[in-house]
Amino acid sequence: MPETTLDYHNDSISLSVVEALADSLDTDPVELEPLYHAIDPEALDQLFQESTPISARVEFTYGGHTVEVQGDGAILIDGTVHTRS
Repeated sequence: MPETTLDYHNDSISLSVVEALADSLDTDPVELEPLYHAIDPEALDQLFQESTPISARVEFTYGGHTVEVQGDGAILIDGTVHTRS
């Protein structure tokens, strides 16, 4: 299964989540409902910074889909790991 590699210096975890959702739903990211309808993107970005422990994990529901963000930068949509294109 491919792994997501998050560059904490250049990437926003919330943006990576939106990209993973768009990929999973086979749609353009601009067509998605705003992420803030499910979770506060700024809070998510603050939780997942370079100093975040690998054991950290946040799970939330977005449009009926389960989204999991892990401390190592992995993003799972309905249990499937997504990579950024």
